[in-house]
Amino acid sequence: MSALPRARGPLSAAVLDVLGGHTADLRALDTAAADPQGDDLQLALYCCYELHYRSFDGVDDALEWDPELLALRARLEEVFLAAVRGSVAGGDDVEAAVDALLVEPTEGTGPSWRLAADGERWQLDEYVALRSIYHLKEADPQAWVIPRLDGLHGRAKTSLMTVEHDEFGAGRADRVHARIFADMMDQLGLDSGYHAYLDAAPAEVLATINIMSLFGLHRRWRGASVGQFALIEITSPPGSARLVAGIERLGLPESATAFYAEHVEADAVHEQVVRRELLAGLLEREPELAADVVLGIQASTLLEDRLAEYVVGRWAEGQSALRSVPEPSEPSAA
Repeated sequence: MSALPRARGPLSAAVLDVLGGHTADLRALDTAAADPQGDDLQLALYCCYELHYRSFDGVDDALEWDPELLALRARLEEVFLAAVRGSVAGGDDVEAAVDALLVEPTEGTGPSWRLAADGERWQLDEYVALRSIYHLKEADPQAWVIPRLDGLHGRAKTSLMTVEHDEFGAGRADRVHARIFADMMDQLGLDSGYHAYLDAAPAEVLATINIMSLFGLHRRWRGASVGQFALIEITSPPGSARLVAGIERLGLPESATAFYAEHVEADAVHEQVVRRELLAGLLEREPELAADVVLGIQASTLLEDRLAEYVVGRWAEGQSALRSVPEPSEPSAA
């Protein structure tokens, strides 16, 4: 478990008050006026979702199903999802959406391209720190979709379980992907504690994880969760290869590349399983979910692109992509 993060506005402050054992009038919060992509809403939503993961130190487990927190979460989700859906093209052509993921640009502009070409050590450290918010619970959001898939005609479920089995170490605790990522953080001299960099993670990071949790926690969005999972597995190998190249270029030991090297190999196999079995199996049984699969791909692409633009934009200005966290105020001498 980890300590509660610092509030970033009235929505997150109210949620954190409740999680901290205090009272707050959650029903009076104006969610409609909040920035859907802003720090306050994204942190509030992230903290609501975290109750379904490992939670925070000292938080009452009963709050996971607190009616007022769930009602607020639903309102936050409505604002967030409406903004995302309004920013993507939509449609129901899954094949076209997947084909678009298979096309690698000859020269990209995202963080992995920057790190492979001429990124500096501090930029690698920042990128790993930001990604730790997801990778230290890698594959957990997608695990929620397992019981939502047809087990009697289990082509989709079996293929999803095949990939998830690898994500969770294929029976070996030391090969769990979250563990390998933590080991890489240790190699880089970073804090591998769960949520060690939560306060430093901007809204753009939280949004990429919140969309996974939103899709995974709702049976209604099982198709979108599968689409989002497909995006990860299909696009991971080339990006991971660039990160391996960047780490090697910086002269770091081979052990520091283990996490991304694993994803170059494993996800190349997973891509085939996802395309030929998971997506095909799901749509064979539930063709009406095609538009949701496309939404999952497009929504996650949108949010990942926004994160990449933010990170590279900050670096181009010579600035840190981590949020600055003010030091706690000194207690009054009085």
